[in-house]
Amino acid sequence: MADTVTLFTSIGLSEQKAKETLKNEALTSALKDAIAQAQVVNGATGVDKAMGTMLYSMVSRLKDTKRLTFLADHIARHKICTELQLAAALEFVKNHPQDPINQAEFENVCGVGVVITPEQIEEAVEVVINKHKELLLKERYRYNMGLLMGESRAALKWADGKIIKNEVDVQVLHLLGAKTEADLEKKTKVSPPKTSESEVKAKKEEVAVNGEVQSEGKSLMEQLRGEALKFHKTGENYKTEGYVVTPNTMDLLKKHMEITGGQIRTRFPPEPNGILHIGHAKAINFNFGYAKANDGICFLRYDDTNPEKEEEKYFTAIKDMVGWLGYEPYQITHASDNFQRLYDLAVDLVRRGHAYVCHQRGEELKGHNAPPSPWRERPMEESLVLFQRMKKGLFAEGEATLRMKMVMEDGKMDPVAYRIKYTPHHRTGDAWCIYPTYDYTHCLCDSIENITHSLCTKEFQARRSSYFWLCNALDVYCPVQWEYGRLNLTYTVVSKRKIIKLVETGVVRDWDDPRLFTLTALRRRGFPSVAINNFCARVGVTVAQVTMEPHLLEACVRDVLNDTAPRAMAVLEPLKVTITNRIPSYGFSFFSLALPGYFGRKSELPNFPADEAKGSHVVPFTNIVFIEQSDFREVMEKGYKRLTPDQPVGLRHAGYVITVQKVIKDAQGKVVELEVSCCVSTEAKEKPKAFIHWVSQPLKCEVRLYERLFLHKNPEDPSEVPGGFLSDINPHSMEVIDSALVDRSVAGAKVLDRFQFERMGYFSLDPDSTADKLVFNRTVTLKEDPGKI
Repeated sequence: MADTVTLFTSIGLSEQKAKETLKNEALTSALKDAIAQAQVVNGATGVDKAMGTMLYSMVSRLKDTKRLTFLADHIARHKICTELQLAAALEFVKNHPQDPINQAEFENVCGVGVVITPEQIEEAVEVVINKHKELLLKERYRYNMGLLMGESRAALKWADGKIIKNEVDVQVLHLLGAKTEADLEKKTKVSPPKTSESEVKAKKEEVAVNGEVQSEGKSLMEQLRGEALKFHKTGENYKTEGYVVTPNTMDLLKKHMEITGGQIRTRFPPEPNGILHIGHAKAINFNFGYAKANDGICFLRYDDTNPEKEEEKYFTAIKDMVGWLGYEPYQITHASDNFQRLYDLAVDLVRRGHAYVCHQRGEELKGHNAPPSPWRERPMEESLVLFQRMKKGLFAEGEATLRMKMVMEDGKMDPVAYRIKYTPHHRTGDAWCIYPTYDYTHCLCDSIENITHSLCTKEFQARRSSYFWLCNALDVYCPVQWEYGRLNLTYTVVSKRKIIKLVETGVVRDWDDPRLFTLTALRRRGFPSVAINNFCARVGVTVAQVTMEPHLLEACVRDVLNDTAPRAMAVLEPLKVTITNRIPSYGFSFFSLALPGYFGRKSELPNFPADEAKGSHVVPFTNIVFIEQSDFREVMEKGYKRLTPDQPVGLRHAGYVITVQKVIKDAQGKVVELEVSCCVSTEAKEKPKAFIHWVSQPLKCEVRLYERLFLHKNPEDPSEVPGGFLSDINPHSMEVIDSALVDRSVAGAKVLDRFQFERMGYFSLDPDSTADKLVFNRTVTLKEDPGKI
């Protein structure tokens, strides 16, 4: 160790840097090899600090170590001397993974042998100064000198940056002279003009047109389009960090490009053993959105390799949710489509010596410290025979598995490729009793479908090296796996196992219970799909895991429903109000019409008060109306603006003001009816302090009000909820009001139609509705409650 530290310090590294380097075995080995190559060229003492710094920079950034000797030789021979040249050299070897390297092309790209004279630098800088001369003379030293440097360096790619900067400084000084006091004064900042409220609102509004979900920042399509994500270009898989280049890689990529035509291909590969949740919405938007933004295609592939947990209803629901979010799969495929091909590849893997049949039990293989398999070095011919016996059903479940000879990034040894399950498959029936695992199936199905970008959540990063290993071990086309951060929400659980527990224990009715955050539940609750897509755009395409508050999703819902949900009036806790006086109403007398008790008027309500061009609906106004119980108080309180015996109130959209004449109570003293007088609002003695909603000749309906299902932010966290998530259920998560009243304009509503019940919130018609009784779910309240998360 001391000798290695001495070696590293001899080339210019500090002792601390040398010791830090020793902690990284791979870097230490590479640097020693690079120094040895430089010493072959220059002798044992011929590596100075400048060369040593260049060697260290090279080995710490080089991905393909087979190019180490080649690059170290060029550094040792002073052909690569600057950081710019080294960056060009590293980029060149990354883009040319196959031998042999074209020496002349390499040296040309890296500027080897290029000499920039002082005269060339002077002339190039002079051209740039003359181009900007007018503005320089006007703004003097306040001008952005970075522009001059940038253009000068672009014109002189291989020149020393310090020399260019000195020349720029000299020529600027010659043009402008020394700095004056005015030049040294601080520039006064000009405040930007204030933005009007309407402009701010317009800027914040999110619009979704053909998938172009526009958020306060970039739209989802802008976030996913082109080089925004720094993903590899099609056919350039080998430029990705960690991608392994084999002798056949370039030929396989060439065939891949012939098949795809250079088109981007992604896939969304859910397991059909549960309902999609809000986290999957991000995955759908990412996979389908990335393809759409770049004129590519996206497959919907069911990862149906576990027949014990898969049901047809999950297949249907997944497809429905993808369509509901606005995406159309290029093709719907199944992992089971490839069962025979996957089996044939597994046989090939055994023949190549990369897999073996093992008899360790499942409980022995759990965790990361499982004992090594005593069958790892079993002869290939023996494993082939045993694997065929597995296929023929000659072993019991758990008695044998096929394992791959590899170590995963998280340290797990030899993951299982095939296991035995005597469960009929929903598509292949009893044809198979061995089924491939995710670790084996995933990358190979990607390869078969010629996927270009295999997008998955961050927890699969530990499987990236195994993904590359398996494709290369079988010598098949290898796509590139890219990871992004999961989307999580607080105050909920999305685990399939835990949702099943909630259903089985009767806490929720099913996967689509509106208190859950499955996509079917959100749709049933009335969340528009556009709002969910907007939410995903707002979260952004991040690599880090994101945990969001539910109210941020609800804000996106309000933004959409405010523009799309027509207004109606509903009373959740009705109080009967009888109008007792005869008053003229637009030419009709109170008792003048044939309909008993009819006041002689219909009120016309705009569907969208902010935009009356969107239409209106008509509701009757009779001598009997119903208001909210909370809109009347028998005893006046400070700050209360609605109806009291001493305070009249206006009726929204009706044009009337009512005044209490008599309060009627039942035997228990509860107010059950009000008798009021009514006048046209223009004739009222004073303008009422408030206008309340009402209904007349209404429809009776059921209304379900929802709150958070869990009491704590992280119900799955033992430190926050020691008793487990089932102990954290909010007893008030759902309130059912079975005698609410709603105006007749909603009579023709279809299931999932959405409305804004004025002053109450946004509501959606539930599938439980019948011809005799409508059922509404409250989607969200009108405004975010600052005291509620």
